[in-house]
Amino acid sequence: MKSNTRRARRMAGAAVAVVALTAGLTACGGDSLENKDKGSDKSGGDKKGSLVVGSARFTEQKVLAELYAGVLRDAGYDASVQIVQNREVYEPQLKKGAIDVAPEYAATLAEFLNLKKNGPKAKPVASSDLDATVSELKKLADPQGLKVLPAGSAVDQNAFAVTKDYAKEHKLKTLSDLGKSGQKVKIAAGDECETRPFCAPGLKSKYGIDVDGIDPKGVGTTQSKQAVKNGTDQMMLTTTTDATLKSYGLVLLEDDKKLQNADNILPVVNAKSAGDKGIADALAKLTKTLTTNDLVELNRKVDEQREKEADVAEEYLKSKGLI
Repeated sequence: MKSNTRRARRMAGAAVAVVALTAGLTACGGDSLENKDKGSDKSGGDKKGSLVVGSARFTEQKVLAELYAGVLRDAGYDASVQIVQNREVYEPQLKKGAIDVAPEYAATLAEFLNLKKNGPKAKPVASSDLDATVSELKKLADPQGLKVLPAGSAVDQNAFAVTKDYAKEHKLKTLSDLGKSGQKVKIAAGDECETRPFCAPGLKSKYGIDVDGIDPKGVGTTQSKQAVKNGTDQMMLTTTTDATLKSYGLVLLEDDKKLQNADNILPVVNAKSAGDKGIADALAKLTKTLTTNDLVELNRKVDEQREKEADVAEEYLKSKGLI
């Protein structure tokens, strides 16, 4: 699944009115989540019981779910991966304990729960400050029976890319550099870039970038990449884990003034069914190891080389000595 779909689904989850969907879940093994025999002992011992790791239906989430399941199996749990449509589906299942563990994004989940609790006009609680964002997330998650585990350095958040040649010509490494250069830029992005604070308005106010219009070709799409590559547009909105930038000769400009929210990756578990220290410790090993660049490469292997998520995850875990 390409990054435009990933971002669209995540942004939609945090931007539209939230409804707890009752759509059926697609099981990898055949049993429904409601009827799955999950075992009774997850606190240690010889039999640690079964765990279901939930994943939304796009590459990065499926890779993360396989990574989570891999370290949990190595720790003695019978872990399986359950693919569901999106956060609107798996979040209620996580609260009920039909799903035990899910890889999440700090700022996006914080705003999802914030909007769900306080309505579509709720004041934002996420920010570029990771600690503050996770603190707000915990306040919203704890009453729902969800336990938020520590975040790592791997982050999937909005990012802006230009061609390598353009960056070299104008001596650009950061978005601040672009603002100081005085260059006018047309941005390939979604229509919402015109008004969203993380996009054109933020680029203007925080970085002084001269935005010369929005080309509505989508977030991280092939069309956007091609438009920047051929010079129709000068910059595009994508994500920090976009695995196809190099093939288009594109590079990310550093968000050095932290315009974007802290969407660091972290595990969220059902406090009752998966709140054991052994589960947290197993996941922490991965969280401390995984980097944004690692995730880009894992996504690339699936999206470009057509490798299976489970195989890519297992290879990575072995290479890092995590299993």
